[in-house]
Amino acid sequence: MTRRPLSLCVITQNEADRIGDCLASAAPFCDDLVVVDGGSTDDTVAIARRAGARVISRPFDGFRSQKAFAVAQATNDWVLCLDADERVGPELRAAIEKACDEGFHGAAGFRFYRRNDFFGRFMRHGNAGADKVLRLFDRRQGGWRGPREIHESVSVDGEVRMLPGFLDHYPYRSLSELMAKQERYAHMMATEEFAAGKRATLTQIIVSPMWRFFRGYVLRAGFLDGWRGIVYALLRVEYVRRKYVKLWLLQHGQKA
Repeated sequence: MTRRPLSLCVITQNEADRIGDCLASAAPFCDDLVVVDGGSTDDTVAIARRAGARVISRPFDGFRSQKAFAVAQATNDWVLCLDADERVGPELRAAIEKACDEGFHGAAGFRFYRRNDFFGRFMRHGNAGADKVLRLFDRRQGGWRGPREIHESVSVDGEVRMLPGFLDHYPYRSLSELMAKQERYAHMMATEEFAAGKRATLTQIIVSPMWRFFRGYVLRAGFLDGWRGIVYALLRVEYVRRKYVKLWLLQHGQKA
């Protein structure tokens, strides 16, 4: 089969320390590098351009909308979507190159495992263990769909296959950044759910964080990740609690 061209799509905002490695991990097999920047005040744009990317400025209005816009700017129908804090690992790189060379086998998209770094080590268990993500797809058959602007995902109309290897994810530079990110996400989730008509109960505020801890740390064996497992589980408890407390405040006319 004839090799199918592939576009890389990344959204950024103040990712000067990470965008270079992200682009370098995919540049060898992507013919087109697209970066949609939400208004960086650091050197993100300059670094991306030096790496050969086409940089398009667009005010950030939501993760799903920004990523959908990036896909629409690609020159190729097949796209690989990454976040600036992700890297294509060697085995996954070889698998994607093979799929490109074989014309993507007639599939509509491909999933692969993403492993998450947590303070110097990839997590193997719990809620932070490797998760399957659909990031390589034919945009004519799918994309970033649905009303949710946070915890967004890709869906396609057609066969989805699995590729070997890992997408390496480095989501946090520090504990302070992690806490700030959780606060931002909890606020966005509460606001979005409130607008969609969802409401919180006092039972949810109490029970949901406890369930999140039990599910991740016990049922999914997060304890096997040592101190990282307990720290991660406790931090996720705080995220869930904040989300429901914020939703409770919004439905009672208070500021979240």
